Amino acid sequence: MVATKHQNPANMIVEASQPMRRPQQIQRVFREWTALLSLGMLSLIVIAALFPQALSPHEPFQQNISVRLQPPAWLEGGDWTYPLGTDQLGRDVLTRIIYGARISLAVGFAAVAISGLLGVFLGLLAGFYGGWTERLITRLIDTQLAIPRILLAVSIIAVLGQSVSNVILVLGFAGWMTYARVVRAQVLTVKAKEYILAARCLGATNRSLMVRHILPNVMSPIIVIASVSVAANIILESSLSFLGLGAGVEAISWGTMLADSRSYITTHGWLPTFPGLAIMYTVFAVNLFGDWLRDFMEPLLRR
Repeated sequence: MVATKHQNPANMIVEASQPMRRPQQIQRVFREWTALLSLGMLSLIVIAALFPQALSPHEPFQQNISVRLQPPAWLEGGDWTYPLGTDQLGRDVLTRIIYGARISLAVGFAAVAISGLLGVFLGLLAGFYGGWTERLITRLIDTQLAIPRILLAVSIIAVLGQSVSNVILVLGFAGWMTYARVVRAQVLTVKAKEYILAARCLGATNRSLMVRHILPNVMSPIIVIASVSVAANIILESSLSFLGLGAGVEAISWGTMLADSRSYITTHGWLPTFPGLAIMYTVFAVNLFGDWLRDFMEPLLRR
C-alpha cells in the first residue's frame, strides 16, 4: 500500500480505529420521547436504590402485628401511614419495594459487567487468533448454550448457597456467550479492514491491535446487548428469589416478596401486585431504553 499526501497510513489508523463520534446524535437524546421517558423511569429506580432511607416512610424490617394485612390507603380500611398497605407481618409494602430496588439493580448491572467482560475477552481472542483458540472457545459457547440459564443458576446456587454475591456470579458466568459470539463475528470483519493492515505494517503488536484498534469498533453491539441483558438478569434474579434460591431471607427482593405473598393472592391481592408491578416497571424501563439505544446506534452497527 502506497501512502500519498492524502492517504497516510498513520492518519488512516487514527481516523478509522476511533469510535464514530456524532455530537449531533447526542442532541437527539433530548428530542426523542422514548429516550426521555426511559431515562426518567430509570432515574426514579436508581434514586430509590441509592437513597432508600430518605424515601422510605418506615424501616424495612419493622413489624407491627396490629396493622398486619392492612389494605392500601385508597381502599376501605386503609391508612396513608402505609400507602401501599402492609404484609402478613405488618411491614410496610412501599418501604420494602423501595429497598428491593437495590437488589434488582445491583444484580442486573453487576452480572452484566461480569458476563460482558468475560464474553468480550473470549470473543476477541477467538476472532483475532482463530485456529484452535477459536475452535475451543466456540465449542465452549455451544456447550453452555445447550444448558438453560435458569437450570444452571438453580443448580449452582443450590450448591454454593444463597447470597447476593453468589447470584451475581452465577448470572454473570451464565450470560457471557452472547457477547462472545457477537464480538467474535465483529472481530472477523474488523480485522480485515485496511487500517488494521496498515497498523501491522507500522509494527503494532497483537495486543495493541485488539485493544486500540479493534475493540473500540466493536463496542456498539456490546452496549446494546448489555442494555437488554440487564432486564433479563432482573427477571432471573426475581425468579430465583421466588424459588427460594436468591439473595437470601435477610435481603429484601421483589421476588421474595412475591413468594411470601402467594398464600394471600386471592384474599389480599395487593401483596403480590405491587412487587410484580415494580418488576414490570423496571424491566419495561430497561427494555425501552435498550430499544432506543439500538435505534440510536444503528448507524454504528452498519459500519
